[in-house]
Amino acid sequence: MSDKLHADSAGEGSETPRRRPIWRQLWLWVLLAMVVGILLGIYDPKLAVQMQPFGDGFVHLISMVIAPLIFCTIVNGVANMADMSRVGRVAVKSLVIFEVMTLLAIVVALLAANILRPGVGMNVNVHDLHSGAVEDYVKQADQISFVSFALNIIPHTFLGAFTQGNVLQVLFLAVICGFALINIGTKARPLLDVLDVGMQMLFRIVNIVMWVAPIGAFGAIAFTVGKFGVTSLESLGKLVGEFYLVCIVFIIVSVAPIAWWCGFNMFKFLRYFRDEILISIATTSSESVLPRIMAKLTQLGCQKELVGFVVPAGYSFDLTGACLYLGMTTIFLAQATNTPLDLQHQLGLVLLMTLTSKGAAGVSGAAFVVLAATIAMDGSIPVSSVALMLGIHRLMSQGFTPTFAITNAAAAMGVAQWDNGLDRDKMRAALSAGPAQAI
Repeated sequence: MSDKLHADSAGEGSETPRRRPIWRQLWLWVLLAMVVGILLGIYDPKLAVQMQPFGDGFVHLISMVIAPLIFCTIVNGVANMADMSRVGRVAVKSLVIFEVMTLLAIVVALLAANILRPGVGMNVNVHDLHSGAVEDYVKQADQISFVSFALNIIPHTFLGAFTQGNVLQVLFLAVICGFALINIGTKARPLLDVLDVGMQMLFRIVNIVMWVAPIGAFGAIAFTVGKFGVTSLESLGKLVGEFYLVCIVFIIVSVAPIAWWCGFNMFKFLRYFRDEILISIATTSSESVLPRIMAKLTQLGCQKELVGFVVPAGYSFDLTGACLYLGMTTIFLAQATNTPLDLQHQLGLVLLMTLTSKGAAGVSGAAFVVLAATIAMDGSIPVSSVALMLGIHRLMSQGFTPTFAITNAAAAMGVAQWDNGLDRDKMRAALSAGPAQAI
């Protein structure tokens, strides 16, 4: 693979990237767009709701390149490792870190819900809830099991994974293709060069699309505020506010040990990804920032082979944000419906959520579907209580989406450090220089 081409796409030149004037930095325009969207949502909710297509359009623009981009980066990453044993070693290390972070997220969420007790005193009568509104989600929840998860990894056709946008299936195909190219040897080099050029093209497309990120952020945040407002959510506002606090605490708790291990300043790390944090908050889509996170991690000194494998894998196995959502909302619904849950029962929920969160990969509306699946499998909390979350699910996702994005990036740093694939001098220089144009 051509190192020069990859360096060009990820902003890695022989010189340190020059900092842009503040008025040319993406985070500023995204932040301003979010402020305008919030104001529009407050003063003209009807008009604000009509801005939804701007947010959806931006997410669709990014989503159209996600599957081929993941395929190209993972195939190149696996093939360029040229050692199947190393691929397996990296995969095992990634899964270890992903599982630790997933369990930590669930435990933090359960502890927070028991300490803060957001649902206590609501005394919700489940018979008064509109259970029909969650029927579609419950039906999708039936798909979530270990067997369905395993079968869902295998696409019906080679191209089917790309047309459906199933990240887990694309990941599976890419790993197999990477192994096949390793076996072919030097004869595979022309195809790898083609895939490399294709990857650079996709990064350039993302660079073009990011010019409209402020418009997408404006549309998404205006719709959220205009649709749900503040007054209509007073009874559930405590849960939303406390969930945001829990997300912040989890980011600190999970990223700080990795920062110490890798030798970087956690706050500089968060500042480095500020554009991606703002975009994911506004759009509630972690896929919209996937290409930029991969490029920035390469800038931070992570080997591109590791980044190309670990980050996409995290989108299927490191669902920390969704686990925070699962843990806190499950206990909240139990409290709101006066359903008793002892310590043993909650420990059982931890194991159950570990399974259901993995089964969410590739399922539309994953977090909400998995919540319905967890409640249904547990059997003690009324499934109809999930309807309480319909109105605030999007607001909750504005907390767990950026949480997932930043913790997945930190997990990739941890895997790179563990596998001796992190250039610490380059990392410190990049973090000290501050965010640069990543793509």
